Amino acid sequence: MLSFIGLIGGLALLIILTVRGMNLLVAAPFAALLCAIFSGLPIFPQLAEAGAADFLTSYMNTFSGFVASWFLMFLVGAIFGKLMEDSGAADSVARWIVGKIGMKQAALAIVIACAVLTYGGVSLFVVAFAVYPMAVSLFKKADLPRRFIPAALGFGSVTFTMTSAGSPEIQNWIPIEFLGTTPYAAWEVSLIVAVFMIIFGYWWLKQMIKKAVNNGERFEARDNDPEDSREDLPNPYISLIPLIVVLVVTFFTHGFLEKSALIIALLSGVIATYVLNYKYFKNFSNAIQEGTTGALIAIGNTAAVVGFGGVARETQAFADAVAFMTNLPGAPLIGSAVAICLIAGVTGSSSGGQAIALPLLAPHYLEMGVNADAMHRTAALASGALDSLPHGGYAVTTIRAIAGETHKDAYPAFGALTVVVPLLGVVLAIALFAIGL
Repeated sequence: MLSFIGLIGGLALLIILTVRGMNLLVAAPFAALLCAIFSGLPIFPQLAEAGAADFLTSYMNTFSGFVASWFLMFLVGAIFGKLMEDSGAADSVARWIVGKIGMKQAALAIVIACAVLTYGGVSLFVVAFAVYPMAVSLFKKADLPRRFIPAALGFGSVTFTMTSAGSPEIQNWIPIEFLGTTPYAAWEVSLIVAVFMIIFGYWWLKQMIKKAVNNGERFEARDNDPEDSREDLPNPYISLIPLIVVLVVTFFTHGFLEKSALIIALLSGVIATYVLNYKYFKNFSNAIQEGTTGALIAIGNTAAVVGFGGVARETQAFADAVAFMTNLPGAPLIGSAVAICLIAGVTGSSSGGQAIALPLLAPHYLEMGVNADAMHRTAALASGALDSLPHGGYAVTTIRAIAGETHKDAYPAFGALTVVVPLLGVVLAIALFAIGL
């Protein structure tokens, strides 16, 4: 019972500290320490028996293990995104999409711009930074409440693109290592689920915005709003080429390089961006520096919360919860989806949740005869739901750091589109697999 209280209490504390603005590198280990104390884990390895788990070792081994596995992907992805931003290529693509969609569909234009960049391999965090100035401009001209900007950014970035078949985002690549699949696993089901999430999610976003406007909400300008004034942008069709390069290289190299193909693909995107847009860079060296810093911050925040999950994994409450979830009655995919979804929620990270859950769950379900492709797609989709709870790294960064909103104002719409819609997508995927698709 104490272990269970510690696990729930630690998670609650992590959410509270994060919502109040505490840095995840501080909040996560502090919350993990509470979890360890209530579960009776020794704090230091010197206080533990030989071979027994302790707080410090569990936290740091999980933290460093995640960094070791994914740092280069984060680094090259962040640099790629920053070069797309600094050269104006990302802005060019966004403006081109807006021109095609029209000002009356401002929210849809932002969703599509984020989706194109995300599926093209640009880091989720960089996409939000890159598209935000355009979103402010569009919402201002359309006179829409700005508290919905984080929801539009999140919906276009971390839902139907992040976890779809073929996506270069790491959430679609982590299962490969444990399941022996490809990034295109169960693409038929993935396509149907993605279409459902796009249609239903955008309808819901429009309804929420319409209700707010009917209640008298309007756009409120701020002194620090970004200026959308750059005119020397590269051709939008040329700007799309690096994104296509990432997808093409991924397709042709994933078969023999597996997850390392992502490094080659993103590096190819970096080279293509430089070659095609070199004369448009404002400050190439600074973009590299900012991309590197952004990668360190992104992987540090993710690893910090993954470390919390590493400590939680050593508790008796976690072991009991996993045993319960892996023995749920009904289709085995339900148990795996529930487990991965909840662990991603505990860690506040879709990638972190998979990194912790799949080493434990994959062997169990594969031995049961579960189809590896089906589990890959279910795991990817499930990881992208509760990871967007208020303490999630992407939620905190997008709502507070990028958009300057409060959780109170922005999170209801953000949570609806990045938690509820993906959860419905998981249910649909499992139903489709159940009927043999």
